[in-house]
Amino acid sequence: MATTTNVEATATGTIEWLAAPSTAIVVPVYQRQYRWDIGGCEKLLSDVRRVAAQDDAQRHFIGSILSAQDATGSDLILIDGQQRITTIMLLVAALHHAVRDADPAMAAELERVLVRSDGSGRTKLRPHDAWADLYTSVVLDRRDDDRESRFDDNYAFFRSQVHADEAPRIWRGLQKLEHVSITLGPDANAQQIFESLNSTGEPLRDHELIHNYILMGLSHAEQRSLENDYWIPIEQHTGELIGSFWRQYLVMTTGREVDAAGEHGVYAAFRSSFPRVSVDALHHDAAVWREYAEIYGTLLRPEREPDADIRRQLGFVSTFGRAAFPLAMGALGDYRRGVISREELIETLEWVQALLLRRTIVGLPTDRLIARLCRARAEGRDALARAVARITPSDERVSAVLKYAELPHAAYVLGRIEGVGDTDGYDVEHIVPTAPADSWSGDGIRPWSEYSEDEQNSHRTLAPTLGNLTLLEEALTERVFGASFLVKRDDAYARSSVPATRALADVSGWGTAAIIRRTTALTAEFVRIWARPDLPEIDDDGLTPVLDAVRRRGWPTGWDREFDYVEYRGEHWEVKDVKALFNRVFRRAWTDDRPAALAYSARHGGPIYDEMAWKGQWDEVAEGSYLYMGWDSNYMMTALQGVLEESGIAAEVFVKYSYIGNVM
Repeated sequence: MATTTNVEATATGTIEWLAAPSTAIVVPVYQRQYRWDIGGCEKLLSDVRRVAAQDDAQRHFIGSILSAQDATGSDLILIDGQQRITTIMLLVAALHHAVRDADPAMAAELERVLVRSDGSGRTKLRPHDAWADLYTSVVLDRRDDDRESRFDDNYAFFRSQVHADEAPRIWRGLQKLEHVSITLGPDANAQQIFESLNSTGEPLRDHELIHNYILMGLSHAEQRSLENDYWIPIEQHTGELIGSFWRQYLVMTTGREVDAAGEHGVYAAFRSSFPRVSVDALHHDAAVWREYAEIYGTLLRPEREPDADIRRQLGFVSTFGRAAFPLAMGALGDYRRGVISREELIETLEWVQALLLRRTIVGLPTDRLIARLCRARAEGRDALARAVARITPSDERVSAVLKYAELPHAAYVLGRIEGVGDTDGYDVEHIVPTAPADSWSGDGIRPWSEYSEDEQNSHRTLAPTLGNLTLLEEALTERVFGASFLVKRDDAYARSSVPATRALADVSGWGTAAIIRRTTALTAEFVRIWARPDLPEIDDDGLTPVLDAVRRRGWPTGWDREFDYVEYRGEHWEVKDVKALFNRVFRRAWTDDRPAALAYSARHGGPIYDEMAWKGQWDEVAEGSYLYMGWDSNYMMTALQGVLEESGIAAEVFVKYSYIGNVM
């Protein structure tokens, strides 16, 4: 124990500390609301189970708990640690309610953690007054059946996971939790100490947590071996983008979107994909990570690729940023291992360019697309072709928009159409300037100032379109900047090395009719180069596969109007929110594929149970079978996705987001 005048820090067992008769904890009014979600609860329970299985010497450290004595000296004011302590209390409550009839002795021990020893019947932890009654009703099992709160959600999760036959193991794990209890004296500066614990330095990033997770528990020699042979090469290949690499690698391997925002979504996805395994298996996995980190480095720097045609395609893909990297990583990795041919690799890279470019042109979103293509590619080339075709706009739709829409990624598009391999040293030339001077003329007869207002507006509208753009050497651009068409034609276009630009030397004048004619000609080349798979599948309604639906924390504003509708295996469902969809999917699974519904529920501890084992929101799906409806939005979406995968029909279910859902 280390003691100073105003601060006392003691390493202690968390359950021992909570169960002490003198422990009574109050959450002060300035603390934020309890906000741990089921993901955090799942991690805590996993840690408890893991440490329970280890020998008696092993402990699990949960960090520091900062408190101060109140003015009367009877209670501890909890300054830091509310989220952890509250969640542990909810787990203890769930365990207590599971065993109170079957094991009175254990129930009594658990009750000492939850309830004060002074006979008042009050709980050891008292949250902020605004939600203290909610917490107390959960811990003392006095809940109302129909309500929602984080306390209810997380308690229900623990209750569904903790059964009487596992209670001794969970209790053993709980008693192996440790923390540093920091108690402040009356003259200590609580805010200063809180800030020093929480705000000094940068919080650990996802890739740092992954690094620690991989090495934790290994011997020093094993740690050095993994560090030198695998982790350092991964860092060298990915550089500052190592965090992005891990997210995109997980999208590639899982075929699911991985949220980089929020609380360590990438790390959580990694832990789920790579639970603790033997050292030999870890070396095997690490070799794969290193291989894909090297591939990721090639995507970042295509000049490292020795094959000229593949190098060219990788450069093209980088036009769209790193959005397509998960798909490109998987395809390039399979090509290098001989799983797919060079031709199939290039075809895949061409498809993804066509998809992203065409959707950008017609104004469709390009986010949350690649995960579904990674899933499809895992099933083979034909499945990928169908998936790409389904979400790639048609030739007719693209052709119509190209006539009047601004051309995105103009240098890339013109470079491919006009046969310029490297567009460095070239400018994107607007034949009609975007803002012509009064003296500019398209025919050498009438200056711009004499064009009618309608004529000027028509020219301005078409100025950024495909037909009015071409590539021109920078030196020639400088020579004729702002000049009229005939001057640029004779002094610049005729001297260009770009055939499509040089062809403009044969044009007598330039106006809206000439732009539209050139657009028509170049559009034919466009749809040839950026071809979509020649298949009938196409979806212009913006449907999102259910596996790519957003998992939202809690119940954000607008959740009850998140969807316009749902397409379920060709059926049109007027379902507006995730709670209604959760209910309908599980009821349908109960009817159509009951073994899958029961298998999923058994493996995940819910949401179907053979009794209403605790208070909350329930729906009877059949006599003796009940669906618990008190989860939060994130859990419900995860569960309905899971049971659809269990049934093998997830690819046939889509959600259509409403305007509200799109902006949530």
